[in-house]
Amino acid sequence: MDTVMNSLHIAWLMIRRTLGRKRGFVAFLLLPCLVVTGAVALFGSDQASRAVVSYVNMDEGIAGSWMINELARTEDYSFKAVSNEAEVKSDIVRQKGSMGIVIPANYTQSLLQGKPAEIQWIEMRVSESSYILRAAAEGVADGLKQSAVAVQTSSSLSPANADAKSQDDKLAQLLQEIGRHHLSGEALHLQLYPKPGLNNVTGFTIMFMMGLLTSAVAVIMDDRKQRTMARMYTAPVRSYEIALGNFLGSLAIGVIQITLVLGISRWVLHYDAGIPFGIHFLILGAFMLVSMGLASAVSGLIRESKNASMLNSLIIVPTCMIGGCFWPLSIMPEYMQKLANFVPQKWTIQAVETISAGGELADITLPLLILFAMAVILLAVGSVILRPNQPGTDA
Repeated sequence: MDTVMNSLHIAWLMIRRTLGRKRGFVAFLLLPCLVVTGAVALFGSDQASRAVVSYVNMDEGIAGSWMINELARTEDYSFKAVSNEAEVKSDIVRQKGSMGIVIPANYTQSLLQGKPAEIQWIEMRVSESSYILRAAAEGVADGLKQSAVAVQTSSSLSPANADAKSQDDKLAQLLQEIGRHHLSGEALHLQLYPKPGLNNVTGFTIMFMMGLLTSAVAVIMDDRKQRTMARMYTAPVRSYEIALGNFLGSLAIGVIQITLVLGISRWVLHYDAGIPFGIHFLILGAFMLVSMGLASAVSGLIRESKNASMLNSLIIVPTCMIGGCFWPLSIMPEYMQKLANFVPQKWTIQAVETISAGGELADITLPLLILFAMAVILLAVGSVILRPNQPGTDA
């Protein structure tokens, strides 16, 4: 009982030292929440994940506008009207739009007269979204051709109503009736792919979670400089009680941080990552354990307090870059992709994306085992090289 109380007391003291100060509260609770809010706004919102389609409709009839309205019914694309074809090409080149559509002049009349009328498609590179939209546009175009053939057939049976205006009116009535969509399908989210933008949201989240590493190292270096750690180990308190107390304190801070981050993204920002709360918490918790182990290992290697400020540039940012926090691993050179297997960020993002794509807990067994193995190894190394009885060189 005394052992538990001693460890809990040490853990409470660590929490007070970290979060009880204004700087610690801002750095480890407020700042991560703000960063996650910004990441969700930039990469996770539905508007941010929608492909922009620049288009120009030079058709004066009903067919051109009807095609755009039909294509715009899907929520996966954002249609932007421009004045001419040159502006469409300019948007694609300047990457203000993912793809472009040019509906030619007299498109409706060409359909009614049985002449070939092709929609011009402009894109710099083929993507999944552009391929799907092109297939949808071709389907709509085929439907317009069939409607035009039906109007022509009707007009041939009634020569008195075969003038151009009468055909336009009949086509408009037919398309208006088709546009009611009496028979429609229901779109199902099959979760075949991770949610767009989830990679960046998770990357920025875990990058700022690693700020806890800097805090833990700073606390240990301060204790070593003031010889507080050496005095603690000579007190009538067992060594494992001190280690357990520091571990529980860091664990509690990490749990608070993860809970706030997930709570704000889910229930305040209404960001649906497609991941159950429990599994999401488990994945981020495993990454947090690795960060704690890394902090203990780094603390044993650093002997001067001023070197602790180099953690961000030497460890946190480089490993986040290699692990795919800022961009997909697929665009990196092959040797960098192999190197990513040795950083925890890669396995954390992989686990999150696997669950978001419809996976289950059993599907992320390997990433979780790797994260827990990294945590155990780093914690063991840190406990061996920490040497609390030796003060820092700046003590």
